[in-house]
Amino acid sequence: MTKVILVTGCSTGLGIAIALQAAKAGHTVYATMRNLDKRAALDAAIAEASVSMSVLPLDVQKTDTVNAAVEQIIAEQGRIDVLINNAGAGYIRSTEQASEEEVNWVMDVNFNGVVRCTKAVLPHMRQKRSGHVITIGSVGGLVGQPFNDIYCAAKFAVEGYTEALASYVGPAFGLHFSVVEPGGIATEFANNVLKQVEETGGMLDDEYLPILQQYVAGAQSRATDGVYQTADEVAAVVMDVMSADEPPVRVRSSEWAENFAQHKTKADPDGKAGQAMVQKYLMNVAE
Repeated sequence: MTKVILVTGCSTGLGIAIALQAAKAGHTVYATMRNLDKRAALDAAIAEASVSMSVLPLDVQKTDTVNAAVEQIIAEQGRIDVLINNAGAGYIRSTEQASEEEVNWVMDVNFNGVVRCTKAVLPHMRQKRSGHVITIGSVGGLVGQPFNDIYCAAKFAVEGYTEALASYVGPAFGLHFSVVEPGGIATEFANNVLKQVEETGGMLDDEYLPILQQYVAGAQSRATDGVYQTADEVAAVVMDVMSADEPPVRVRSSEWAENFAQHKTKADPDGKAGQAMVQKYLMNVAE
C-alpha cells in the first residue's frame, strides 16, 4: 500500500537516503529540513534517482514550523501514515566541559524535537486509527559511552519516550512506535560532530584530554570493524521496519550494533516482550 511519509532532517546523509528509498518504493514522500537553502544535495539525489517528492521547511526546534508542515501534508493528502524522526545532532564533551546552553541544545534537537513532531502527527493518526512513528535512535540510547554524556542522555530519553507511547497509545488506537538503533553511520553526521567540537573550543587541554584522545583513537580504529554503516544500509532497515506487519519497538541496524548492545537487549531484542509486560502489570491486560 502506498503510504504518506514525513521525514525530518533531509539535508544530508541518512535523511536523504530514507526519502529516496521511500520514493523509489512508490510512497508519497515529504522530505523536510530546517533550512531550504541547504537542499542542493537532496535535489541532486532526487534528479539522479529520477524520483519525485515534496520538500518542505521544518525545524524540529520550532513548533510553528513543525505544525505548519504537518497541516500542509494533511491538507494535501488527508493523512500521514508514517513519521520518520531522523533529524538529530551529535555532541562530544564531558559534562564538566559542556555549557548549560549546549546541554539544552543537544536535548532540544535530539529529544524535544522528536516530541514536537510526534505530538503534531498523533491527533491525525489517532483519528485514522492507523500510523507509525519511527525514530532514528542510537546504540547510545542503550549503552552510555565516553564523552557522549549528554547525547546518550537524549537518546536514552528517546527510548523511554517510545516505550511509553508503545505501551498505551499503540494498543488503544492501532498505532506503532519504533526506534532504529545504528552503531555508526558514515555520513556528514560524524564530520558535523567534529566541527561542533572545534567551534566550541576544540579539544580542551585539561585532565580529560588524554582520555578523549584515547577514545578518538579507538573510534578511528573501529572504522574497519564494521561499526560504520552506509546511510543506504540504515535506510533499508528503516524501510523494513516501516513495511513490517508487526513492527518492533526497537531494532539494531547492524550486526556490530547488535553485539555491542546485547547485554541490554538479549532478553528482549525487539522490545515486544517489555511492551506485553507493561500491558499485563500496569494495564491489566491478560497475555
